[in-house]
Amino acid sequence: MPENNKNLYYLDDLSGYKVASNDSDVRGWEIIDADNRTVGKVDGLLANKETKRVIYLDIEVDKSLIEDGHEVYNKSANEGVHEFVNKEGENHLIIPIGLVRLDDENEKVLTDEINHDTFAKTKRFIKGAKLDRNYELTVYKNYFPEKGGNEDDLKDDKFYDRQEFNR
Repeated sequence: MPENNKNLYYLDDLSGYKVASNDSDVRGWEIIDADNRTVGKVDGLLANKETKRVIYLDIEVDKSLIEDGHEVYNKSANEGVHEFVNKEGENHLIIPIGLVRLDDENEKVLTDEINHDTFAKTKRFIKGAKLDRNYELTVYKNYFPEKGGNEDDLKDDKFYDRQEFNR
């Protein structure tokens, strides 16, 4: 992917970018879903250079989530059609920063809006893969099926102005 079309960068890969001194660095923290189940651990922070802020948490998913995800795709076609099947080794996913809250005392990241089943059905990727807007749109539509709306609205320059990307 050409550099000028890239939207997301790992914070570790950007010189001069770091977690603000008044914010917690959540890398390595467990992420807990709306059902109070472990989703995985925060492996990285994804930033957008234009907005100069972290947009997503990169989650290395828990094995239980991967196993739940396999069950989803073992159902017959008449029980629902799926656009993709996660492949072996795809054990990371992203969550918009505005969907989490921090439990600093216990070093946990909590989401009250997304449950284990939704995470299990979310398209994952292999660590280090370049993430493009198509992947972001797939994840966004999975987390917010009611907001799917017009694809063009999701592709514009104001994509990150949504409340889901603000903390």
